Amino acid sequence: MLPLWQPLFFFSFYKMEVVCLNSEPAFNEGDEYEHEGDCATGENADELCAAPHLKRDPPPPTVGLEFDSFDEAYDFYNGYAKDQGFGIRVSNSWFRSKRKERYRAKLSCSSAGFKKKSEANNPRPETRTGCPAMIVIKLVDSKSWRIVEVELQHNHLVSPEIKRFYKSHKKMILAAQKSQQAEPVKEIHTIKLYRASVINAAAPNGYSKVKERDVRHPTDHSKHLELKEGDAHAVYNYFCRMKLTNPNFFYLMDLDDEARLKNIFWADARSRSAYIYFSDAIAIDTTCLTNKYELPLVSFVGVNHHGQSVLLGCGFLGHESVEYFVWMFRSWLTCMLGRHPRVILTDQSKSLQMAISEVFPGTRHCYCLSYIMQRVPEKLGGLRGYEAIRKQLNQAVYNSMKIAEFETAWGSMVGQHGLGENKWLQSLHEDRQRWVPVYLKDTSFVGMIPVKENEVSKPFFDGYVHKHTSFKEFLDKYDLALQRKLMKEATGDTESRNCSFELRTKCNFELQLSKVYTKQIFEKFQIEVEGMYSCFNTRQVNINGPIITFAVKERVEVEESEKEVRQYEVLYETTNMEIRCICSLFNFRGYLCRHALNVFNYNGVEEIPSQYILPRWSKDYKRRFPLDPLPNDVDVNDYVLRYNHLLSRAIQVIEEGAQSRECWKASLQGLEELCRKFALENVDEVFL
Repeated sequence: MLPLWQPLFFFSFYKMEVVCLNSEPAFNEGDEYEHEGDCATGENADELCAAPHLKRDPPPPTVGLEFDSFDEAYDFYNGYAKDQGFGIRVSNSWFRSKRKERYRAKLSCSSAGFKKKSEANNPRPETRTGCPAMIVIKLVDSKSWRIVEVELQHNHLVSPEIKRFYKSHKKMILAAQKSQQAEPVKEIHTIKLYRASVINAAAPNGYSKVKERDVRHPTDHSKHLELKEGDAHAVYNYFCRMKLTNPNFFYLMDLDDEARLKNIFWADARSRSAYIYFSDAIAIDTTCLTNKYELPLVSFVGVNHHGQSVLLGCGFLGHESVEYFVWMFRSWLTCMLGRHPRVILTDQSKSLQMAISEVFPGTRHCYCLSYIMQRVPEKLGGLRGYEAIRKQLNQAVYNSMKIAEFETAWGSMVGQHGLGENKWLQSLHEDRQRWVPVYLKDTSFVGMIPVKENEVSKPFFDGYVHKHTSFKEFLDKYDLALQRKLMKEATGDTESRNCSFELRTKCNFELQLSKVYTKQIFEKFQIEVEGMYSCFNTRQVNINGPIITFAVKERVEVEESEKEVRQYEVLYETTNMEIRCICSLFNFRGYLCRHALNVFNYNGVEEIPSQYILPRWSKDYKRRFPLDPLPNDVDVNDYVLRYNHLLSRAIQVIEEGAQSRECWKASLQGLEELCRKFALENVDEVFL
């Protein structure tokens, strides 16, 4: 059994050169003065409210968002206000007296403040409520406007149903009418973002270092991301918001000489944390590239302790070439502190194969069986005798117990139907050691590949991405998709810890693992326990010292509800209680099969040996996870090493602290106590 954890031999650290949101205004000369006004009613309302273009469903304003002009910032907030159902106005403006140039402004809800009492006979009714909702924007570096303050809460009812009555929204209609007569303006696809640099430490034990030149791999500069109108701003605004609200958020961008985006990679704090626990096997999902979607999405996906898919990072790829994949994989590896996965699953692709062999030389690279079998109708559907071909292919792939059986079945299919010249089948046969289950029995996949005919692997963002999804639309849905996945995991944690499982048999194996496994994994294991009763005629067929070979027969359902009897070979080593079935379910799924359980039961074994109870399926896996001790031969004066070592432990504190209110309080108290100690002048003496 392969170990699920190895010492972290590679350490890297990235730092973000963040633009200070409290930087001084662009101009230093001249006196300053403030102007208080009302954009919706002032004399210059047309100029102040003119909107260059309209946007649908704008995101909420967030500190850090930048715009090319004051008008663009105003239009953004006005569009958001219209969508929510309130009007806006420029309540305050700050100008440089010499240049009479605005450098700061406050955009408020139209109900902000209070009007002076009118002495007219029939004064208009009061509409202002002193509403605090507003944003403050500031000129930065003489060229862009940044949101520096935000208040989203109103003290009055807002409703989209009355948005047509606000003056600021009427100005949007006038601006839209004017823009229809003007020439269209193309969006400049450049994004001004935080710069990320990679700092490398020594790589002991022969592990190669991720160098800065590797992160910006030389590529064909004619290939870049095809962004539509609004996409560039959507990406920029999303990354700004995430970097401000998610401290461990990581991203890298690849630009060509003309400042066009070639590739993007990012991973949030939860993805980076999840990889520490679930780094044994990952899938690199390129479904959007394979199916020629407009969104060139690449997803890094793992499996958590419930058997659910968990996101480990995302990227947009400008071209399906080796160089671009290498950049993406090195970016992901840098984000994950140089820790290589044991197994990588991808679609069948020579570019992917070459890139993975370069970046992950020690990782087992396999092709996802589900992706390949889903292409059978497309690749073979037009052939004469397709149904017979499909059945024979499924028989060879899913039912072959030994390599010789597969080769015989494959050769029979090719020969009977004259498929010797079929290029697709030729390529599959050449790569058979990467995708056919009978060749992969020594590899641990923890449930990431289907081993039965009707099983399908779904993409992580299935249901959120379609053929014409834009960058902007995807980023709008991204948080929702992650939130739902997170809620599903949290529900699984609660059910596994607090609920007692219903036992279906009197077998002690079932009772034993009901106390250990999460609910989802235990229910899958229960199927194997119940399946023991479909096995019969367990008998010894060979003895070689401590190794006994058993034959176990089982009635197996085949097509059209028919059943056939199959015989499974099980090797049992009595000294160390090691067992291995020819079906290799333990390596494919991560728990023992019915045939192995039957042999244990036949030999009077009442409990499953510990080596066949994977910790990664445990209810409290994250709590019990063994963190690496600091190696004795490592220089503790190395800042990067200290940082990474502390980070791994801090993540465990965060994971545990978020489990309940009590854990959260305890974690917070401990962290605050540390901060108080660090605040002392003689901090070294405090910890001696």
